[in-house]
Amino acid sequence: MTKDILKLTTLTAAIVSVPLLAFAELSVGDQVGTDEAAIRAWMEAQGAEVTEIELEDGVIEVEYTLGGAEYEAELDAATGVVAAMEADDDDSDDDDSDDDAVDEDDSDATDNG
Repeated sequence: MTKDILKLTTLTAAIVSVPLLAFAELSVGDQVGTDEAAIRAWMEAQGAEVTEIELEDGVIEVEYTLGGAEYEAELDAATGVVAAMEADDDDSDDDDSDDDAVDEDDSDATDNG
C-alpha cells in the first residue's frame, strides 16, 4: 500500500510539473531567430507548437503551446533574442471583470470637495 501511495504521489508531482518544465525550455535571453522559418524551427526543436507569429512595433510576438499550456514570447526583431515571455491565461483584461478596481491614476480623477 505504501508503495502505491509513493507511486501515485510521484506520478501526480510529475503531471503537475510538466507545464512548469515546459515553460523552462525557453528563457529570456535565448537567441531564437528573426525570420519565421528560423523561429518555427527553433521552437519546434524545443517541443513547442507555434500558433502565431506577428511583427508589431519592432517586437516579434510568438504564441505557442507547450506541454498543453499556452505561452507568448516577445523577441527583439533586430536580434531574435527573447526579451519577455509569459504564460497565457484565459483571464484577459478584455472581460471587464475588474472595472470596479480603482487604479492609483484614477483616484485623483474624482474630486469630492
